[in-house]
Amino acid sequence: MQFGGDKPIFLQLAEQLEDGILSGAFPEEGQIPSITEYASTYKINPATALKGVNLLVDAGLLYKKRGVGMFVTQGAQEALRQRRSEAFYQDYIVTLVRKAKGLNMSLEQLTALLEKGYQHVD
Repeated sequence: MQFGGDKPIFLQLAEQLEDGILSGAFPEEGQIPSITEYASTYKINPATALKGVNLLVDAGLLYKKRGVGMFVTQGAQEALRQRRSEAFYQDYIVTLVRKAKGLNMSLEQLTALLEKGYQHVD
Protein backbone atom coordinates (compact mmCIF):
# COMPACT_ATOMS: atom_id res chain seq x y z
CA MET A 1 0.00 0.00 0.00
CA GLN A 2 1.26 3.42 -0.90
CA PHE A 3 -0.22 6.57 0.49
CA GLY A 4 -0.72 9.58 -1.70
CA GLY A 5 -3.13 12.22 -2.85
CA ASP A 6 -5.05 14.75 -0.83
CA LYS A 7 -6.83 12.28 1.44
CA PRO A 8 -5.34 11.98 4.96
CA ILE A 9 -3.26 8.84 5.55
CA PHE A 10 -5.50 7.61 8.39
CA LEU A 11 -8.51 7.66 6.03
CA GLN A 12 -6.55 5.81 3.35
CA LEU A 13 -5.54 3.20 5.92
CA ALA A 14 -9.16 2.81 7.08
CA GLU A 15 -10.31 2.35 3.47
CA GLN A 16 -7.61 -0.26 2.87
CA LEU A 17 -8.76 -2.14 5.95
CA GLU A 18 -12.35 -1.95 4.73
CA ASP A 19 -11.25 -3.29 1.33
CA GLY A 20 -9.49 -6.16 3.12
CA ILE A 21 -12.65 -6.97 5.07
CA LEU A 22 -14.77 -6.90 1.90
CA SER A 23 -12.34 -9.09 -0.03
CA GLY A 24 -12.04 -11.61 2.79
CA ALA A 25 -8.35 -10.88 3.38
CA PHE A 26 -9.43 -9.99 6.93
CA PRO A 27 -12.22 -12.49 7.70
CA GLU A 28 -14.88 -11.89 10.31
CA GLU A 29 -13.59 -12.78 13.78
CA GLY A 30 -10.08 -12.74 12.30
CA GLN A 31 -7.27 -10.59 13.65
CA ILE A 32 -5.88 -7.60 11.77
CA PRO A 33 -2.23 -6.50 11.98
CA SER A 34 -1.28 -4.48 15.05
CA ILE A 35 -0.88 -0.71 15.13
CA THR A 36 2.87 -1.23 15.51
CA GLU A 37 2.93 -3.47 12.42
CA TYR A 38 1.08 -0.87 10.34
CA ALA A 39 3.33 1.92 11.59
CA SER A 40 6.56 0.06 10.86
CA THR A 41 5.46 -1.50 7.57
CA TYR A 42 4.15 1.73 6.06
CA LYS A 43 6.55 4.04 7.88
CA ILE A 44 3.77 6.09 9.42
CA ASN A 45 3.24 7.49 12.89
CA PRO A 46 1.58 4.95 15.22
CA ALA A 47 -0.96 7.65 16.20
CA THR A 48 -1.94 7.93 12.53
CA ALA A 49 -2.38 4.17 12.25
CA LEU A 50 -4.41 4.11 15.46
CA LYS A 51 -6.64 6.91 14.18
CA GLY A 52 -7.42 4.91 11.03
CA VAL A 53 -8.15 1.72 12.97
CA ASN A 54 -10.29 3.59 15.48
CA LEU A 55 -12.54 4.82 12.67
CA LEU A 56 -13.46 1.19 12.05
CA VAL A 57 -13.85 0.50 15.77
CA ASP A 58 -16.21 3.48 16.03
CA ALA A 59 -18.16 2.16 13.02
CA GLY A 60 -18.54 -1.22 14.74
CA LEU A 61 -16.42 -3.06 12.16
CA LEU A 62 -13.52 -3.90 14.49
CA TYR A 63 -13.27 -4.69 18.18
CA LYS A 64 -10.41 -5.04 20.62
CA LYS A 65 -9.56 -8.09 22.66
CA ARG A 66 -7.59 -6.72 25.55
CA GLY A 67 -3.99 -7.87 25.42
CA VAL A 68 -4.51 -9.77 22.16
CA GLY A 69 -5.28 -7.27 19.40
CA MET A 70 -7.95 -6.03 17.04
CA PHE A 71 -10.47 -8.31 15.35
CA VAL A 72 -13.08 -8.00 12.62
CA THR A 73 -16.63 -7.93 13.95
CA GLN A 74 -19.12 -10.59 12.95
CA GLY A 75 -21.31 -9.04 10.22
CA ALA A 76 -18.71 -6.43 9.25
CA GLN A 77 -18.56 -7.54 5.62
CA GLU A 78 -22.31 -7.17 5.08
CA ALA A 79 -22.40 -3.86 6.97
CA LEU A 80 -19.65 -2.52 4.69
CA ARG A 81 -21.45 -3.74 1.56
CA GLN A 82 -24.62 -1.96 2.66
CA ARG A 83 -22.77 1.23 3.57
CA ARG A 84 -20.86 1.31 0.30
CA SER A 85 -24.00 0.49 -1.70
CA GLU A 86 -25.78 3.47 -0.13
CA ALA A 87 -22.77 5.70 -0.83
CA PHE A 88 -22.74 4.45 -4.44
CA TYR A 89 -26.42 5.31 -4.75
CA GLN A 90 -25.92 8.80 -3.35
CA ASP A 91 -22.68 9.54 -5.21
CA TYR A 92 -23.47 8.06 -8.62
CA ILE A 93 -27.04 6.92 -9.17
CA VAL A 94 -28.72 10.14 -8.02
CA THR A 95 -26.41 12.18 -10.27
CA LEU A 96 -26.93 9.79 -13.19
CA VAL A 97 -30.71 9.97 -12.91
CA ARG A 98 -30.67 13.78 -12.66
CA LYS A 99 -28.55 14.03 -15.82
CA ALA A 100 -30.75 11.52 -17.66
CA LYS A 101 -33.88 13.47 -16.72
CA GLY A 102 -32.15 16.66 -17.83
CA LEU A 103 -31.76 15.04 -21.26
CA ASN A 104 -35.45 14.00 -21.20
CA MET A 105 -34.30 10.39 -21.28
CA SER A 106 -36.90 7.77 -20.37
CA LEU A 107 -36.30 5.09 -17.78
CA GLU A 108 -36.24 2.55 -20.62
CA GLN A 109 -33.54 4.51 -22.47
CA LEU A 110 -31.47 4.87 -19.31
CA THR A 111 -31.87 1.17 -18.53
CA ALA A 112 -30.76 0.26 -22.07
CA LEU A 113 -27.64 2.42 -21.69
CA LEU A 114 -26.85 0.84 -18.32
CA GLU A 115 -27.23 -2.64 -19.78
CA LYS A 116 -24.98 -1.69 -22.71
CA GLY A 117 -22.34 -0.33 -20.33
CA TYR A 118 -22.59 -3.35 -18.05
CA GLN A 119 -21.95 -5.68 -21.01
CA HIS A 120 -19.05 -3.72 -22.50
CA VAL A 121 -17.10 -2.40 -19.53
CA ASP A 122 -14.70 -4.74 -17.74
